[in-house]
Amino acid sequence: MARDTGFPHSDAQYDFTRARRSRALSRLANRLRGEPGDVNVILPFEEVIEALGRRGERNLGLQTIDIDSIVGTVDRSRDFDRSFRPTSGRVRTRWERIAEAQRRGKPMPPIHVYRIGELHFVKDGHHRVSVARTMGHRKIDAYVTEVTTEVGPDQEIRVADLPLKGHERLFYERVPLPAEARRRIRPSRPSAYACLAEGVEAWGFRHMQARGQFLTREEVAVDWWREEYEPVVQMLREAGIANDGNETDAYAAMVSLRYLLLRTHEWDEETLERLRLEMRNPSFENTEIRRLKRSLG
Repeated sequence: MARDTGFPHSDAQYDFTRARRSRALSRLANRLRGEPGDVNVILPFEEVIEALGRRGERNLGLQTIDIDSIVGTVDRSRDFDRSFRPTSGRVRTRWERIAEAQRRGKPMPPIHVYRIGELHFVKDGHHRVSVARTMGHRKIDAYVTEVTTEVGPDQEIRVADLPLKGHERLFYERVPLPAEARRRIRPSRPSAYACLAEGVEAWGFRHMQARGQFLTREEVAVDWWREEYEPVVQMLREAGIANDGNETDAYAAMVSLRYLLLRTHEWDEETLERLRLEMRNPSFENTEIRRLKRSLG
């Protein structure tokens, strides 16, 4: 709760100290809980856009937005964390000046933000956001520019997630699946996206040869989903392979071993167990596949 002694200047100084203390306690709590190191690192707008892939933007004008939805910045100085608590004393003078002005009832101009999905990134107004959040405000007026991207951000996206999002974006550029299918493609490893895209393109080439006609990437993606991915995943489930894990990982493991499996007529429990191991162990791909090639070939 914000303190109100009737002395705005003194209260503003206290507010800043309280915001800095809150950040220190949050970092300690995150450490004790074993949270990732970047769990409360402010999201850098340009890096997020690069990972997600910019499509376009449009001006939405003045809106009232949730302060909790503001998690990123266009600024590269990193003076605030993801919850817009000051990361150092460098911003103290300006911060306290804004806090004092707010306590005296002076109107604050709207901030400027970019919107990606349901998340907002501050272009102008970092100190105003920080002060408002520290004083317990839930809403803030903002001029909003909406940016559309190739893939959307998750609500809890972190800096460490951006490489995976970049691989996801590249996959959907090569395999433009419809939205309902995209929700189920979730490999656990970034590298799996590239391998999966190569597998889809190879399947599409054989598919076009069989049909005797050229198909667009969109058409190949839809046919692959309906005629290949969904049926294979269903078969893997029936074989007890994809029931207790990631279905995309299971499919990718099957594809990586496909030519091997095609060369054996022994679809027995041992073969299925090898496939289960490939799906469950990320390091298995580089070592066990070579061993299986020798043993089965």
